[in-house]
Amino acid sequence: MTNKDLADVIFPNITKTIADYEKMYPERKIEEGASVTRFAPSPTGFMHLGGFFQAIIDKLIAHSTDGVFFVRNEDTDQKREVEGATELIMNTLSHYDLLPDEYEFKGKIVGEYGPYIQSERKEIYQTFIKHLIEIGRAYPCFATKEELEELRNAQEKIKMRTGYYGRYARDRNLSVEEAIKRIQSGEKYVIRFKSMGDFEKKFKFMDEVRGLLYLPENDEDFVIMKSEGGLPTYHFAHLVDDVLMHTTHVVRGEEWLSSVPKHVELFETFGYPLPKYVHTPLIVKKEGTSVRKLSKRKDPEATMRYYEEQGYPKTAVIEYLMTIINSNYEEWHTENPEKAYLDFTFNPKKMAASGGALFDMEKLNNISKNCISKMTKEELLEESYAWASKYNPTLKEIIDRDKNYYMSILNIERESAKPRKDITTYQDILANIWYMYDDLFEKEDTYEFMKVTDKEEINKITKTYMDKYYSVEDDKDTWFTKVKSLCDELGYASNMKEYKINPEAYKGSVTDISTVLRVSLTKKAQTPDLYEIMQILGRDKMIERFEKLS
Repeated sequence: MTNKDLADVIFPNITKTIADYEKMYPERKIEEGASVTRFAPSPTGFMHLGGFFQAIIDKLIAHSTDGVFFVRNEDTDQKREVEGATELIMNTLSHYDLLPDEYEFKGKIVGEYGPYIQSERKEIYQTFIKHLIEIGRAYPCFATKEELEELRNAQEKIKMRTGYYGRYARDRNLSVEEAIKRIQSGEKYVIRFKSMGDFEKKFKFMDEVRGLLYLPENDEDFVIMKSEGGLPTYHFAHLVDDVLMHTTHVVRGEEWLSSVPKHVELFETFGYPLPKYVHTPLIVKKEGTSVRKLSKRKDPEATMRYYEEQGYPKTAVIEYLMTIINSNYEEWHTENPEKAYLDFTFNPKKMAASGGALFDMEKLNNISKNCISKMTKEELLEESYAWASKYNPTLKEIIDRDKNYYMSILNIERESAKPRKDITTYQDILANIWYMYDDLFEKEDTYEFMKVTDKEEINKITKTYMDKYYSVEDDKDTWFTKVKSLCDELGYASNMKEYKINPEAYKGSVTDISTVLRVSLTKKAQTPDLYEIMQILGRDKMIERFEKLS
């Protein structure tokens, strides 16, 4: 009996050949030099920041060459699959305007190189595995979990490298007759790749991030097909899919570097050229004086859902990640403020090659503040309303009362050379505007008066201001001149230089007068521009709030 007999026993229903699939998936009709990238998440939970980080790079590489960016759902680990995970991944890509050129979702296939879900490609993988068995480069392995654990323990005991390789690969030399007999008797088995590598030898490998590396050859007979369901492992599916889908660049985390020898040997066995590999750095964060990997268990910011729930503008999240994707992005963005991030030319050599990419929440917050400060009032209304409709019913109800009034509040210090930057996320908005709504104003008991706290003095300041100095017609310069006149009339210094020279000569300064007016109207000592607040509140509302203190 031959290896072909063994292959037919294992895959009796596989009648197509590799050549058949190569015809079904011909070279793509794209311009020479165009890149084909894939984002290949596993539906085993939420969308991780690291995965999203890689999806941006996939998009950048494909976009810069008028190539193709596709999503492939790697669901071969079906024991760990989480219901709704695929929808969450696609919704996240959609939210950040990163929808791919090709994908499969909810029964819809976009693109000619699908299926884009690995569990639907089982027969394709089995065709390739059958070929390996026929040429003697793959075999069934009947070792149980207990036997493999026993092998590992024995290797560790004598301080040998652990794994199923060389003389430890017990079943690689089974005769065809023996293997068929055990299969037909119902024994469980996996399919292992039969390696011809020598771990003591090294080969050259070009990583797009780290440059030329010298890695040990693979000598491990690793599993390429699981016993349950006949699905392949990542290692094998990666080869088949990226060959047939004509992927030019594989973007994945640096934790996969150790698997490169396996993948190189697989590609060489089939005679296919390697795609270019971009092994991205781990995303790390500081914890005290140490640095550790961003953890989905410890760090809420590890999941993309966090940023949407908190109300970070999608532009801010992408702009921040771009700063850790390429070290020269900030300089480019400063020189090209009107250009979108997709106009930037990604350079893998500008990624962190060691030590990880440091995640800095403070920097993200600063970028987010800047993004929000640059929005028009209409843009901020639209974005914050969409967020509130999903995550904050109180803010939504506030906006629904009067959208024009809401926009006028958002527009305070917005259309200026130095726009306000006190809003980090949409979640912060209500905390920064509540005092402009009477019902919310009434709920807050504390007035944050500073130096001037005497009730009679406060009433004197507010009454004198309204009786003699307030006018809705005043521009900002006229308004401030009148506030200074109020200071002079009531014994407060209108000139800060004079006050600093001789503070004993005055009750206080123009700052103290402004604070009294501000706190009386808002209950807060720190707010955006007082003049604009007064313009929005109007005379009647101001008098009503001032009288509450009398």
